[in-house]
Amino acid sequence: MKFLSTNDPAASASLSDALLSGAAPDGGLYFPEDFPEVDFTGFKDRGLSERAQRLLTPFFDGDALAPRLGAFCEAAFAWPVPVCEPRGAGDYWTLELFHGPTGAFKDHGARFLREALDALGDDADPFTVLVATSGDTGGAVGAAFEGAERARAVILFPKGRVSPFQRHQLTCWGDGVTALEVEGDFDDCQRLVKQAFADRDLSRAARLTSANSINLGRLLPQMAYFASAAFDVLENTGQTPGFIIPTGNMGNAVACLWARACGAPVGPVVIAVNANRALPDYFETGKYAPRPSAATLANAMDVGDPSNFARFVQQGRLGEGVSAVSVADDAIQARIRAEFETKARTLCPHTAVGAEAFARLDAARKSAPWVVAATAHPYKFRETVEPLIGEAIAPPPAFEAIFGRKSEAKPIAAELSALAQALESGQ
Repeated sequence: MKFLSTNDPAASASLSDALLSGAAPDGGLYFPEDFPEVDFTGFKDRGLSERAQRLLTPFFDGDALAPRLGAFCEAAFAWPVPVCEPRGAGDYWTLELFHGPTGAFKDHGARFLREALDALGDDADPFTVLVATSGDTGGAVGAAFEGAERARAVILFPKGRVSPFQRHQLTCWGDGVTALEVEGDFDDCQRLVKQAFADRDLSRAARLTSANSINLGRLLPQMAYFASAAFDVLENTGQTPGFIIPTGNMGNAVACLWARACGAPVGPVVIAVNANRALPDYFETGKYAPRPSAATLANAMDVGDPSNFARFVQQGRLGEGVSAVSVADDAIQARIRAEFETKARTLCPHTAVGAEAFARLDAARKSAPWVVAATAHPYKFRETVEPLIGEAIAPPPAFEAIFGRKSEAKPIAAELSALAQALESGQ
């Protein structure tokens, strides 16, 4: 299997090379040259890690990493990923992706990528995993890469644009993990990462790779939980489910569409965003107009120029049956209240965006099953959620281990020179 650049499909790379570089040398993002047809009947009576291995094997065929795929999948899916049944008629299924070490769906991809880089790395010359985060990615990467011998992680996050708990989760890791607090917004952080990769001297000297969803090592494992959930709902209902995916950078949405392209029983897909409307406006007008990100309650999705849009438009057939909806803060708050009062569900603001998108579907579309991706644990956003539901949210056991950790971050300007200095100094 070869992987092609969105900027120049004539340029290709092996899976290992694509994982190591993160982005293509021309600045494009890698995508598979083909989507193999997978026999999903083999999913029956198998756990998620086995299903993931079955789904991803064709993408690893012929690559040096192929013998390690099973171990990668076991690490990435070492905790439950329940698919919860609807709570009454006219309700949705919930794909709970927040049971990992940092309570976000990104734990899966971060663990998978850490295993891959460990397999490819060199003890004497470790990689630098450079990641921009709007809230959740950095915590997942920090937890995954702490103590890694063949990679260090450098996390860029926007000052004042993450929740207090998110900030602690971004900055409490040691042993090879550095947090940089950027004077700017998430788009500035993302721009710095792209500029660092485009600077060939800097990229080569620091041995840069990425843990954002621009890296295939994030998207490939995310395909698996969508394919698995789709199979389970089909087995239970006899109908192909639609998916509603809260998204910022479009990585989770593209992963779901890639799973569908491999034959997973995924029906229509609704991309649910917050007040950052670049994607809904594209679907309404046919014109893509990136813009500065706006701060919202669903801050991990505060993205004005989603990186994975390049993958989406490069592979035109991905767009069949796809739509997008924007949910403003007042609707997020109202949906959190309504879900708690009527269904005893406690949602994070991001999952509430998905739940509100479901509520806006017309009755005809709701006649088929729908799955909402629950992307983060509500405790991470308790400052927003608790006043709305009138109750305290208990932290999951996985969070207990980080409460007492020391938090440390280095402030930097939103300039490539400042990032380069931090990378060169090992900070």
